[in-house]
Amino acid sequence: MKPKLCQTKQALTEARETSSRSFGGRATSDITAGGWLQLSQELPVPMGSILNSKSWRTANLGSPLHTAVLVCLTFFISFISAKLAGSLVVRPHMVWPLWPGCALLVGLLLLVPRKIWVVLIPAGIGGFVLYDLQAGLTLRSTALLVLSDTFEVLIAALGVTYSFHGLPPRLNNVKSLAKYSFFAVILAPLASAFIATTAFSADYWIRWKISVFTEALALLTLTPAILSLVGMRREWAAKSRAVYFEAATLITGLIVLGYLTFLTPNGGTAPVLLYSLLPFLLWSALRFGSMGISTSMIAIAFLSIWGTLHGLGPFTKSEPLGNVMSLQLFLFFAATPFLVLAALAEEQKQTDQSLRESEKRFRLMADTAPVLIWIAEADKLCTYFNKPWLDFTGRSIDLERGNGWAEGVHPGDLPGCMDTYTQAFDRREEFRMEYRLRRHDGEYRWILDIGVPRFNEDQSFIGYIGIGIDVTERKQAEGTISSMNRRLIAAQEQERARIARELHDDIGQRLALLANELEQLPKRIPDLRVEARGSIGELQKDTSQIAIDIQSLSHELHSSKLKYLGITAAMKALCHEFGAQQNVKTDFKSHDVPSALPPDTSLCLFRVLQEALRNSVKHSGARHFTVELWGTPSEIHLAVSDPGSGFDLKVAKESQGLGLTSMEERLKLVKGTFSIESQPRRGTRIHARVPLDSEYDPLRAAG
Repeated sequence: MKPKLCQTKQALTEARETSSRSFGGRATSDITAGGWLQLSQELPVPMGSILNSKSWRTANLGSPLHTAVLVCLTFFISFISAKLAGSLVVRPHMVWPLWPGCALLVGLLLLVPRKIWVVLIPAGIGGFVLYDLQAGLTLRSTALLVLSDTFEVLIAALGVTYSFHGLPPRLNNVKSLAKYSFFAVILAPLASAFIATTAFSADYWIRWKISVFTEALALLTLTPAILSLVGMRREWAAKSRAVYFEAATLITGLIVLGYLTFLTPNGGTAPVLLYSLLPFLLWSALRFGSMGISTSMIAIAFLSIWGTLHGLGPFTKSEPLGNVMSLQLFLFFAATPFLVLAALAEEQKQTDQSLRESEKRFRLMADTAPVLIWIAEADKLCTYFNKPWLDFTGRSIDLERGNGWAEGVHPGDLPGCMDTYTQAFDRREEFRMEYRLRRHDGEYRWILDIGVPRFNEDQSFIGYIGIGIDVTERKQAEGTISSMNRRLIAAQEQERARIARELHDDIGQRLALLANELEQLPKRIPDLRVEARGSIGELQKDTSQIAIDIQSLSHELHSSKLKYLGITAAMKALCHEFGAQQNVKTDFKSHDVPSALPPDTSLCLFRVLQEALRNSVKHSGARHFTVELWGTPSEIHLAVSDPGSGFDLKVAKESQGLGLTSMEERLKLVKGTFSIESQPRRGTRIHARVPLDSEYDPLRAAG
């Protein structure tokens, strides 16, 4: 059995680009990952984006030369780490309290592209094999250890890579620490220990337990420390001297107390010395995060292991295997809570920093943004207005606070504005409203006001924040665009009518004459062969069908029934013709339809029906459609339903086609509204509403 041992801090730093031998599974990657990701969060956005992308990992590893150098370095460091760890073996039982090899190798794998894993893993394992052979292990033991180490490295590296989406792990929050620990600290050591323990005889279960903690300790302490040191080297280069002095003081005090506790003859008889380490561990966790506590635990692990091997310290009271097990339990259960504490501390620091940055950005935005910003508390009274709001109204913030802002709202808009405002507060929902607000020069300007509810972390409601945008020019432009759209649609309808007349009166008639001539041709030439007569007959049928199709197209382009018989008759005829053409069933129902509708409204609803039926046949897959037309005292409604495949409304809105856009734009011209009810595999219902009041003025008079 071969649990492994960490080396000096200098060896750990050098091992950041390499891997080494493992007995059970250690992932150096976790430390570097935490460091890199912590650094990426604190750096400016461009650099942080680079570090959080996969491209930085391949920036200097693309050439064969770099890969070859990395392979050689991996082999060398793996062998050296195994050699150094071999000097700390518990003899004659041949167990290691800590083995850094696999932790180094996993850490390296997490820092390089996955495509070169295929050469780095054999290189690292090869370094372990060379040490095993020099140490005099049998071929059977060596083979089992190679299998165990490979199994452990793959579980840890692949599991952590999958959990963190290919990026180095960030251990700056509890969730990330839990994901990393599951694969690297728990799953990989537990699985590999079953294989590695069989390489040695006797005491299987105690050796299996030691093996598990041997690998788990390396991945819990060594890996996070290495990754942090590699990832945060640039950040530490920018630290002040005071931070370096604090770190030096911390590590010096920890080493001194560790020496007194683990390397002096009286250390084992003074349990209070163990408790003296707690303040320093708290210091390292709260001030330096995962990197600090990992580095501190490595120092404690080295001192405690060295003392135990030489019969010093508190872990020399029983037989050797029991001593190793007690030492490992102490290190594991000392490191775990402080790593969690460090993750919580870093998470809180990030939250506090984000809040400070958010408040700073908000203040800057509020003072410089070209929008009107307001904040209201849960009692519906406004407490804050930004400088652009005050400049716009020409009033002081004391006059605007509470409900003072309502004094500037146009009297015609105030009731609806306050209703929207209070109802949104009661429902805790986002709202949008448009109203006229008096400017400092006395002119009323149209304001689009958007309010968003605010909640505490416990989801308790604390008020609203909103912005107002001057949309007067937009409202004026809407009137101009509406007029242009009306003219464009009128021109389009005129062109459709002209083309329809040409198709019906000219081309259709000529095709009818041609069909008639083809029908009479066999009678004029009695001696035509049977084959020729058949061909002429087929041509006559095709020509007649083309004439019918052109007539149908003419009706689609311009329905004379709509003009002379009204919308109900025109829609009924359209449904009948559409069903015959597409070989589908189209049911038409109508009731309470006004006898006379404005021409624009009739034409708009007719075109909406045409487009809706075409879309339904094309996309729904259904063969049965229902069309409903009905009226109310204030509106006329059109609904087209099908039991087909339906669709996702969010996707449809993001990729809205010309058909839906055309229907919506036509309805806007007559102040109509357009809605779609659809779910995948549950059918679709398109509903159009048009008010019977045809007068449309997109810009109310100001003043």
